[in-house]
Order: sequence, then C-alpha cells, then structure tokens
Amino acid sequence: MKLDCSRPDFAVQSRKSNLDWSTDELEIKIEQQNFQAHTWVRLLELPNPYSFDEALLLCPISQYEWIAWIPDHGEAVVTTEQFRRI
Repeated sequence: MKLDCSRPDFAVQSRKSNLDWSTDELEIKIEQQNFQAHTWVRLLELPNPYSFDEALLLCPISQYEWIAWIPDHGEAVVTTEQFRRI
C-alpha cells in the first residue's frame, strides 16, 4: 500500500511554535523599568496553552513582579522577564 501525501485531508502533525519574540535583550531590560498599570503587554511565556499571548498589567507587586489579567486565564503574577511592550 502506498501512502498518498498529496491529498488535502492528509493529517499532518502540528509543531509548537517558538513564542520568544525578544529581539534585543538590552532593549527589554531597559523597557522593564518603564511599565505602567493599565498597559497591554505581550507574554513571552503562556500560563496555559489556551490563554491569550497578551495581558493587561493591573498593579505592581515589586520592582520585578506585576499582577496581570490574561484573557481566557484570569489574574496571574508575572515577572518583568515574562513579558514585553507591544
């Protein structure tokens, strides 16, 4: 039996994409100091595979941690290394 791979209904295994959008590490470190509440940010690490890749910063907990609201996930504590400006 020969497998016909040209058929449109042929199942292909999906691959996870790399969600690391950081381009310049120095640029991200500089931006980390300027975050404000009520700002949308891009998540570099998703809390679960079904959540959005963006979050709304609600309030800072410390210099490096924020409480954020993530659509389809809810509130979460994120560190400044886990997100960047959109």
